[in-house]
Amino acid sequence: MGKNKHIGPAEIATRHYTPEEYFELEAASEVRHEYFEGEVFAMAGASKAHNLLAQNLAVSLRTALRGKGCQTFVEDVRLVMKENIHYVYPDVLVTCDPTDRHDDYLVRHPVLIAEILSPSTAECDRTGKFANYQKIPSLRHYLLVSQSAWVVEWFRRDEAGQWIYTLLHEPTSVLQILDLGLTLPLRALYEDTDVAPLRAQPAPDPLPPGSC
Repeated sequence: MGKNKHIGPAEIATRHYTPEEYFELEAASEVRHEYFEGEVFAMAGASKAHNLLAQNLAVSLRTALRGKGCQTFVEDVRLVMKENIHYVYPDVLVTCDPTDRHDDYLVRHPVLIAEILSPSTAECDRTGKFANYQKIPSLRHYLLVSQSAWVVEWFRRDEAGQWIYTLLHEPTSVLQILDLGLTLPLRALYEDTDVAPLRAQPAPDPLPPGSC
């Protein structure tokens, strides 16, 4: 593909790219694209809440990991799912593998991935995307962060390789990832986002005596 060739949305959606053509497209494009088996998929723009949540999480991770040889990236760094086959852009990722420093654009060994949920991506983030992420041997933590209420879903891989699920949804909840040194109250994660805490559901009215 020549550098001067204009690529319209329809062509991007239908033609197939080699990995080299995809990298060239990304270098020239103002829009990010994910790549799977020769097809590219444009990434939608994010809401302000989405952007702030990613920033708040990334800043907290960078602070917790300072001096530990780890790097935290937000949204614009590609993750290699499968070399020459599949490349994605997680919302936030952390790598502590020194070999990841050898490439200026790609991460291959993340220890943590976080996705900020939106109505159009939530199902994929919980199912197909997570299933693919689980195939990454280095990954130990997967976070799903709601932008409609103070809710964080934390999946942690234990020493036996099993994924442990923790739901954080109280206004006083704190995300503590001990092996990364992270202690992050939900109040701090959602700071300045205008996202409200999850409202408690009212208790149902009691049934009259003898009704069941």
